[in-house]
Parts: sequence; structure tokens; C-alpha cells
Amino acid sequence: MLFISPRFLFPLDQGGKIRTSNTLRGLKGGAFEIILASPVPPDTARYAAEIDAICDRFVSWPEPHTALPAKILALAGSLPVPVATDRSAAGTAIIAAEFARNPDVTVVDFPHAAVLLPPGPIPGASVMFTHNVEAEIFERHAEVARFPMRWVWQSQAAKMRRFEGETLRGFDAVIAVSERDARALEKQFALKRADAIDTGVDLDFYPYAAPTPAPAGGGRLVFSGAMDSRSNIDGVTWLAEEIWPLIAAKRPNAEVLVVGRNPAEALVAKVKALNLPFRFTGFVDDIRPHVASADISVIPLRVGSGTRIKTFEAMALGRPVVSTQIGTEGLDITPGEHFLEADTPQAFAAAVLRLLDNPAETLAMATAARARLEERFSWRHVARQFEAICLRAAGRQ
Repeated sequence: MLFISPRFLFPLDQGGKIRTSNTLRGLKGGAFEIILASPVPPDTARYAAEIDAICDRFVSWPEPHTALPAKILALAGSLPVPVATDRSAAGTAIIAAEFARNPDVTVVDFPHAAVLLPPGPIPGASVMFTHNVEAEIFERHAEVARFPMRWVWQSQAAKMRRFEGETLRGFDAVIAVSERDARALEKQFALKRADAIDTGVDLDFYPYAAPTPAPAGGGRLVFSGAMDSRSNIDGVTWLAEEIWPLIAAKRPNAEVLVVGRNPAEALVAKVKALNLPFRFTGFVDDIRPHVASADISVIPLRVGSGTRIKTFEAMALGRPVVSTQIGTEGLDITPGEHFLEADTPQAFAAAVLRLLDNPAETLAMATAARARLEERFSWRHVARQFEAICLRAAGRQ
């Protein structure tokens, strides 16, 4: 199996990296010899052990760096900006050399990575591993943006919809990360079939600890995610501006911990100007102690696609979750039983306050959520699903 990623997979600071690396770890030693191909940053050597754990051979090229002016110029091109900026002549040459070795299966991780493929047919079976309905992300950004950014997002959405459809239709198999995404891809892009795998979580790495009652008048909320992601920036901004005043009115000593790399300067400045009790950690080597220190995990996302691994990580640790519908989209869990769902500021604040005020309900929800994960959502299970789809695709050749 030649597995082509448009991103170096370490550190594990994004949902896509976590999903891909854990799936590969589960695949290694199974039906396929795994050759991983990806760009690399200058400090690759310190991740040698992690790379060895997920593949049998690793090939790479220097990680491209696209300056802001080039990204702005790319807005006028025919490709969506995230796709155009993934192009690499060095990467294409490396992949061409691997194609000459005739892999049985070539897996492309994210539609973006298709721009790295050399011209001509893909040898063996071709499999697209798509973590999102990519055009949907742009469309949802357009829904919450103001002019002129709304126009920019709409233009990018149209380009991504065209690129995504043309790309996915060129593969023998398409793997989505939920049944919901698989059916959406089939419908939107006229695919004969898209297969779904589950989202997983490492239940040993994220040990369960029962929640304890929040302090009177207080409580800690946690949000985890890469804070240079536009979706996460929008979510935390919404939390700060519209949801937090409703929570603080009832719980004046409550606080928010935002765990994730590269918090946007404008967001940090906004929170400081509003004098809110929000603390940004920046990049951390291990999110577990930070998430476990909270009373509730909040996922106030209004933009995105695919599935959010952060949801399962919080549940595994025993943190009750309050989320928008988008925050748990595609995950086979039940609102009211495994988490609370809320899509307006008023409903979101009420859900948070409900859990802070009711320790017995909080404990029951956390217990039920962990039990649901143990029942079905291990990474080993996900890897076997993935392997079966790839074997079936290879058999069609």
C-alpha cells in the first residue's frame, strides 16, 4: 500500500493527523506492507520512532511553504486555495518513483493530495480517504461570514465542489469517516459507492475518570483543537461573544481553558478586551491533563465537516460534552444520553449550566458516553474496516 498524505502526520495536533496515524498504526503488520509518502519539516528526525510505528517504509520531500501574498494570488486561480498550495514538484517526483514500483493499492489522504499525483493512471487500485465533505466546510463558512468574506467563501466553495467531485469520481473506492458523509458524497458527486469507517479513540491512552461536582458559582469549561483553524476560531469567538455572558450571569466564577496550537492573535486580543476568564495554552505535548482538569468539554462549532475526534477524546476521559449539532455530526452517539446538543447561544448556555448544577446527571452522562466508546469505537476496529475496503478495492483489479 502506497499511502500519500499532504501533511506530515506529527505532532498529532489536528483531527486528520490523529485519525490517519492511528489508522495506519492499526494497519501495520496486517494485510499490507505500508509505504507512507508525505512532506516533511526540518525537524523530522525527532519523530523517527513515531514514523516507524505507522509504516514499513517512509519517503518524503521538503514541506512547501506558501507565503501570504501567494495565497492571496491563488484566490484568482481555478483551484481552491488549500489545494493549490499543496502542489509540490518534488513530491510529485517522489510519488512517480513509487508508482514505478507498482503498488497494489494507492491511498490518497484527503482530496487535496490528488494534486501531488503524476499524470496518467494510478497503478493498482486507487482509494481516496476523505475526512470531510470538503465543499461543505467552505459553504458553512459562507453562511456565518459577512461581506466581502462571504463572497470569498462562496467562490472557494464553488471551486472546491468542482474539484472534489472530479477528483473523487476518478478513484476506485472512496472512504468517508461517517455514514452521513458517505451518503452525502454519493448524492452530491454522483458516486456509485462511498464506504464509511467509524471514528476511533485510544481508550487506553485516554483513561476514564468520573466527573466530580463543580465548585459553587464556578466551574471550568475546556475546548481543545488547533487554534489556527478557522472553524475553531469561529467557535471560540461565538462562545466568547454570545454564549459566555449567559453562563457568567449564573456562574460568575466560571472559566474557560482553550487548549490548542497557535491561538489567533486577534482572538486572544478580543478575549482580553472583553476581560473574559479565558486562558489559551498554545501547543501542548499532551492534552489529557488539560481536558481532565475541566468540568465540561464544550464544542461550540458552527463550521466544519467530517467528524470531530475531540468529542470522543473528552468522552473517553469522562468529561461530559455540550456540543452543537455540527460538533457531533456523523458520530453514532445520542443527544440527551451521551452528550447535550445545543445550537443557539441560549440553549448552549442552558445546557452548560444544567450540567454544572446537576452532578448526578453529569455523572450518568459521562458513564454512558464512556460505555458507548468501549462498545464500538477502538482504533483497531477502525483499521480493520479500512483494511477490508482496501482489500476489496484491490480484488476488483
